[in-house]
Amino acid sequence: MAEFDTLHRTHVGARGAAIDEGLRAYMNKVYGLMSVAMLITGAVAWVLANMAMTTDPNAAAAQIGASKYLTSFGVLLYTSPLKWVIMFAPLLVVFGFGAAINRLSEQGAQGVFWFYSALMGASLSSIFVVYTGVSIAQTFLVTAIAFASLSLYGYTTKRNLSGMGSFLMMGLVGLIVASIVNIFMASSALQFAISVIGLLIFAGLTAYDTQKLKTTYLQLAQSDSEFLGKSAILGALSLYLDFLNMFMFLLQFLGNRE
Repeated sequence: MAEFDTLHRTHVGARGAAIDEGLRAYMNKVYGLMSVAMLITGAVAWVLANMAMTTDPNAAAAQIGASKYLTSFGVLLYTSPLKWVIMFAPLLVVFGFGAAINRLSEQGAQGVFWFYSALMGASLSSIFVVYTGVSIAQTFLVTAIAFASLSLYGYTTKRNLSGMGSFLMMGLVGLIVASIVNIFMASSALQFAISVIGLLIFAGLTAYDTQKLKTTYLQLAQSDSEFLGKSAILGALSLYLDFLNMFMFLLQFLGNRE
Protein backbone atom coordinates (compact mmCIF):
# COMPACT_ATOMS: atom_id res chain seq x y z
CA MET A 1 0.00 0.00 0.00
CA ALA A 2 2.82 2.39 0.74
CA GLU A 3 4.21 1.67 -2.71
CA PHE A 4 0.81 2.41 -4.27
CA ASP A 5 0.46 5.72 -2.44
CA THR A 6 4.04 6.70 -3.26
CA LEU A 7 3.49 5.98 -6.93
CA HIS A 8 0.37 8.12 -6.95
CA ARG A 9 2.20 11.01 -5.34
CA THR A 10 5.06 10.70 -7.83
CA HIS A 11 3.03 10.18 -11.00
CA VAL A 12 0.09 12.55 -11.02
CA GLY A 13 -2.18 13.69 -13.78
CA ALA A 14 -2.37 11.52 -16.90
CA ARG A 15 0.13 8.99 -15.52
CA GLY A 16 -1.87 8.57 -12.31
CA ALA A 17 -5.09 8.18 -14.30
CA ALA A 18 -3.47 5.50 -16.46
CA ILE A 19 -2.37 3.63 -13.34
CA ASP A 20 -5.90 3.78 -11.91
CA GLU A 21 -7.44 2.61 -15.17
CA GLY A 22 -4.98 -0.27 -15.50
CA LEU A 23 -5.54 -1.32 -11.90
CA ARG A 24 -9.31 -1.33 -12.36
CA ALA A 25 -9.02 -3.44 -15.50
CA TYR A 26 -6.64 -5.85 -13.73
CA MET A 27 -8.95 -6.27 -10.71
CA ASN A 28 -12.01 -6.65 -12.94
CA LYS A 29 -10.22 -9.45 -14.76
CA VAL A 30 -9.33 -11.13 -11.46
CA TYR A 31 -12.92 -10.99 -10.19
CA GLY A 32 -14.24 -12.08 -13.59
CA LEU A 33 -12.00 -15.15 -13.68
CA MET A 34 -12.93 -15.99 -10.12
CA SER A 35 -16.65 -15.68 -10.90
CA VAL A 36 -16.40 -18.01 -13.91
CA ALA A 37 -14.51 -20.55 -11.80
CA MET A 38 -17.23 -20.37 -9.13
CA LEU A 39 -19.90 -20.99 -11.77
CA ILE A 40 -18.00 -24.03 -13.09
CA THR A 41 -17.57 -25.40 -9.57
CA GLY A 42 -21.24 -24.92 -8.70
CA ALA A 43 -22.47 -26.41 -11.98
CA VAL A 44 -20.24 -29.52 -11.73
CA ALA A 45 -21.17 -30.05 -8.07
CA TRP A 46 -24.91 -29.76 -8.80
CA VAL A 47 -24.82 -32.04 -11.85
CA LEU A 48 -22.80 -34.76 -10.12
CA ALA A 49 -24.97 -34.60 -6.99
CA ASN A 50 -28.10 -35.03 -9.08
CA MET A 51 -26.54 -37.99 -10.89
CA ALA A 52 -25.56 -39.51 -7.53
CA MET A 53 -28.95 -39.17 -5.78
CA THR A 54 -32.44 -40.40 -6.49
CA THR A 55 -35.81 -40.54 -4.75
CA ASP A 56 -36.79 -43.69 -6.66
CA PRO A 57 -36.00 -46.81 -4.60
CA ASN A 58 -36.12 -48.94 -7.74
CA ALA A 59 -33.18 -47.01 -9.20
CA ALA A 60 -31.23 -46.98 -5.93
CA ALA A 61 -28.07 -48.82 -4.94
CA ALA A 62 -28.06 -47.61 -1.31
CA GLN A 63 -30.36 -45.72 1.04
CA ILE A 64 -28.99 -42.69 2.91
CA GLY A 65 -32.15 -41.23 4.42
CA ALA A 66 -35.92 -41.18 4.37
CA SER A 67 -36.94 -41.31 0.72
CA LYS A 68 -33.38 -40.48 -0.29
CA TYR A 69 -31.09 -42.89 -2.07
CA LEU A 70 -27.76 -43.13 -3.84
CA THR A 71 -27.53 -44.41 -7.38
CA SER A 72 -24.75 -46.79 -8.43
CA PHE A 73 -22.82 -43.72 -9.56
CA GLY A 74 -23.34 -42.13 -6.14
CA VAL A 75 -22.06 -45.23 -4.35
CA LEU A 76 -18.97 -45.15 -6.57
CA LEU A 77 -18.47 -41.42 -6.06
CA TYR A 78 -18.98 -41.20 -2.30
CA THR A 79 -18.28 -44.61 -0.76
CA SER A 80 -15.61 -46.27 -2.90
CA PRO A 81 -11.85 -45.50 -2.85
CA LEU A 82 -12.60 -43.02 -5.67
CA LYS A 83 -13.73 -40.56 -2.97
CA TRP A 84 -10.11 -40.21 -1.79
CA VAL A 85 -8.94 -39.46 -5.33
CA ILE A 86 -11.64 -36.79 -5.70
CA MET A 87 -10.78 -35.37 -2.29
CA PHE A 88 -7.02 -34.99 -2.80
CA ALA A 89 -6.81 -34.42 -6.59
CA PRO A 90 -7.54 -30.66 -6.32
CA LEU A 91 -4.75 -30.26 -3.77
CA LEU A 92 -2.24 -31.99 -6.08
CA VAL A 93 -3.39 -29.95 -9.08
CA VAL A 94 -3.11 -26.59 -7.29
CA PHE A 95 0.44 -27.36 -6.12
CA GLY A 96 1.40 -28.50 -9.62
CA PHE A 97 -0.23 -25.42 -11.11
CA GLY A 98 1.83 -23.11 -8.91
CA ALA A 99 5.04 -24.92 -9.87
CA ALA A 100 4.30 -24.94 -13.62
CA ILE A 101 2.76 -21.48 -14.06
CA ASN A 102 5.92 -19.95 -15.56
CA ARG A 103 6.06 -22.64 -18.26
CA LEU A 104 2.41 -22.28 -19.24
CA SER A 105 0.94 -19.78 -21.67
CA GLU A 106 -1.82 -17.51 -20.41
CA GLN A 107 -4.39 -19.64 -22.25
CA GLY A 108 -2.87 -22.82 -20.82
CA ALA A 109 -2.91 -21.40 -17.28
CA GLN A 110 -6.55 -20.38 -17.68
CA GLY A 111 -7.40 -23.87 -18.93
CA VAL A 112 -5.76 -25.43 -15.87
CA PHE A 113 -7.73 -23.04 -13.66
CA TRP A 114 -11.01 -24.14 -15.27
CA PHE A 115 -9.99 -27.80 -14.88
CA TYR A 116 -9.15 -27.21 -11.23
CA SER A 117 -12.49 -25.51 -10.59
CA ALA A 118 -14.27 -28.51 -12.14
CA LEU A 119 -12.31 -30.88 -9.88
CA MET A 120 -13.33 -28.76 -6.91
CA GLY A 121 -16.94 -29.08 -8.04
CA ALA A 122 -16.61 -32.87 -7.97
CA SER A 123 -14.99 -32.71 -4.54
CA LEU A 124 -17.72 -30.44 -3.14
CA SER A 125 -20.70 -32.21 -4.73
CA SER A 126 -21.27 -34.19 -1.53
CA ILE A 127 -22.59 -31.05 0.22
CA PHE A 128 -25.83 -31.53 -1.74
CA VAL A 129 -26.12 -34.98 -0.18
CA VAL A 130 -25.40 -33.77 3.37
CA TYR A 131 -27.12 -30.36 3.51
CA THR A 132 -30.45 -29.00 2.34
CA GLY A 133 -30.47 -26.94 -0.83
CA VAL A 134 -32.00 -23.93 0.96
CA SER A 135 -29.28 -23.84 3.62
CA ILE A 136 -26.57 -24.14 0.93
CA ALA A 137 -28.06 -21.15 -0.93
CA GLN A 138 -28.39 -19.11 2.28
CA THR A 139 -24.81 -19.86 3.32
CA PHE A 140 -23.56 -18.94 -0.15
CA LEU A 141 -25.33 -15.58 0.11
CA VAL A 142 -23.85 -14.89 3.57
CA THR A 143 -20.41 -15.87 2.28
CA ALA A 144 -20.75 -13.61 -0.76
CA ILE A 145 -21.65 -10.61 1.43
CA ALA A 146 -18.80 -11.30 3.86
CA PHE A 147 -16.31 -11.87 1.03
CA ALA A 148 -17.31 -8.66 -0.77
CA SER A 149 -16.97 -6.65 2.44
CA LEU A 150 -13.57 -8.12 3.33
CA SER A 151 -12.24 -7.75 -0.20
CA LEU A 152 -13.43 -4.15 -0.37
CA TYR A 153 -11.69 -3.47 2.93
CA GLY A 154 -8.46 -4.99 1.60
CA TYR A 155 -8.69 -2.87 -1.55
CA THR A 156 -9.47 0.46 0.12
CA THR A 157 -7.70 0.37 3.49
CA LYS A 158 -4.63 2.53 4.01
CA ARG A 159 -3.35 0.07 6.60
CA ASN A 160 -0.51 -2.16 5.45
CA LEU A 161 -1.71 -5.75 5.82
CA SER A 162 1.55 -7.39 4.70
CA GLY A 163 2.46 -8.19 8.30
CA MET A 164 -0.54 -10.52 8.46
CA GLY A 165 0.77 -12.67 5.63
CA SER A 166 3.33 -14.82 7.46
CA PHE A 167 1.03 -15.32 10.44
CA LEU A 168 -1.91 -16.35 8.25
CA MET A 169 0.22 -18.72 6.15
CA MET A 170 1.57 -20.47 9.24
CA GLY A 171 -1.99 -20.80 10.49
CA LEU A 172 -3.06 -22.19 7.11
CA VAL A 173 -0.36 -24.88 7.16
CA GLY A 174 -1.41 -25.90 10.66
CA LEU A 175 -5.05 -25.95 9.55
CA ILE A 176 -4.30 -28.26 6.60
CA VAL A 177 -2.37 -30.66 8.82
CA ALA A 178 -5.13 -30.69 11.45
CA SER A 179 -7.78 -31.28 8.77
CA ILE A 180 -5.90 -34.26 7.33
CA VAL A 181 -5.40 -35.72 10.80
CA ASN A 182 -9.09 -35.30 11.60
CA ILE A 183 -10.09 -37.26 8.50
CA PHE A 184 -8.87 -40.33 10.39
CA MET A 185 -9.66 -39.19 13.96
CA ALA A 186 -13.17 -37.93 13.20
CA SER A 187 -13.16 -35.78 16.35
CA SER A 188 -16.15 -33.42 16.56
CA ALA A 189 -14.33 -31.13 19.02
CA LEU A 190 -11.31 -30.85 16.72
CA GLN A 191 -13.59 -30.27 13.74
CA PHE A 192 -15.33 -27.41 15.56
CA ALA A 193 -11.96 -25.80 16.39
CA ILE A 194 -10.81 -26.25 12.78
CA SER A 195 -13.99 -24.58 11.52
CA VAL A 196 -13.68 -21.55 13.81
CA ILE A 197 -9.96 -21.03 13.19
CA GLY A 198 -10.33 -21.72 9.47
CA LEU A 199 -13.09 -19.15 9.10
CA LEU A 200 -10.94 -16.50 10.80
CA ILE A 201 -7.87 -17.39 8.71
CA PHE A 202 -9.68 -17.17 5.38
CA ALA A 203 -11.48 -13.98 6.37
CA GLY A 204 -8.05 -12.45 7.01
CA LEU A 205 -6.64 -13.92 3.80
CA THR A 206 -9.45 -12.38 1.75
CA ALA A 207 -8.46 -8.86 2.82
CA TYR A 208 -4.72 -9.65 2.67
CA ASP A 209 -4.85 -11.26 -0.80
CA THR A 210 -6.90 -8.38 -2.21
CA GLN A 211 -4.38 -5.82 -1.01
CA LYS A 212 -1.53 -8.01 -2.26
CA LEU A 213 -3.13 -8.12 -5.72
CA LYS A 214 -3.26 -4.33 -5.74
CA THR A 215 0.44 -3.97 -4.96
CA THR A 216 1.35 -6.84 -7.31
CA TYR A 217 -0.21 -4.95 -10.20
CA LEU A 218 2.08 -1.99 -9.51
CA GLN A 219 5.11 -4.26 -9.53
CA LEU A 220 4.07 -5.92 -12.81
CA ALA A 221 2.44 -2.97 -14.57
CA GLN A 222 5.39 -2.59 -16.94
CA SER A 223 5.52 -6.34 -17.69
CA ASP A 224 4.26 -7.88 -20.93
CA SER A 225 0.51 -8.52 -21.12
CA GLU A 226 0.82 -12.32 -20.96
CA PHE A 227 2.83 -12.24 -17.73
CA LEU A 228 0.32 -9.79 -16.26
CA GLY A 229 -2.51 -12.06 -17.44
CA LYS A 230 -1.02 -15.09 -15.67
CA SER A 231 -0.65 -12.99 -12.53
CA ALA A 232 -4.37 -12.19 -12.72
CA ILE A 233 -5.16 -15.91 -12.98
CA LEU A 234 -3.10 -16.67 -9.89
CA GLY A 235 -4.82 -13.81 -8.08
CA ALA A 236 -8.24 -15.16 -9.10
CA LEU A 237 -7.19 -18.59 -7.80
CA SER A 238 -6.22 -17.11 -4.43
CA LEU A 239 -9.53 -15.29 -4.00
CA TYR A 240 -11.47 -18.30 -5.30
CA LEU A 241 -9.90 -20.49 -2.61
CA ASP A 242 -10.54 -17.84 0.06
CA PHE A 243 -14.21 -17.73 -0.91
CA LEU A 244 -14.70 -21.49 -1.10
CA ASN A 245 -13.03 -22.14 2.22
CA MET A 246 -15.07 -19.44 3.94
CA PHE A 247 -18.20 -20.97 2.43
CA MET A 248 -17.34 -24.50 3.58
CA PHE A 249 -16.53 -23.42 7.13
CA LEU A 250 -19.68 -21.30 7.37
CA LEU A 251 -21.74 -24.18 6.01
CA GLN A 252 -20.73 -26.27 9.01
CA PHE A 253 -22.29 -23.61 11.27
CA LEU A 254 -25.25 -22.47 9.16
CA GLY A 255 -26.08 -25.53 7.08
CA ASN A 256 -29.11 -27.70 7.89
CA ARG A 257 -28.29 -31.36 7.43
CA GLU A 258 -30.59 -33.67 5.48
